[in-house]
Amino acid sequence: MVSVAPDAPGFGQALDLAAKAMGNGEKVFLYCIDDAVPGIGDPRLAKLRADGMNLFGCAYSMRQRKLPLDDSAVFSGLSVLSDIMADTDRFESFN
Repeated sequence: MVSVAPDAPGFGQALDLAAKAMGNGEKVFLYCIDDAVPGIGDPRLAKLRADGMNLFGCAYSMRQRKLPLDDSAVFSGLSVLSDIMADTDRFESFN
């Protein structure tokens, strides 16, 4: 889960860790919330998604920031984040 803005160090750290995990053959689910949702259009995320990462965005955070919903991520509510957290072997949070 990433909640920091795309220009914050934690955003890049999250993407680096996701890329490393995918390189190790792990399945990665990344959920952007709060200040991270403007970064959903980031080219680095598009590449990770093209490489097989599952990208989710908080629909409420998008609406609060008046950002359009498109097909760059699966937009959902916190129940999906809760399901991801419950079903994962490892959870990292960058905020």
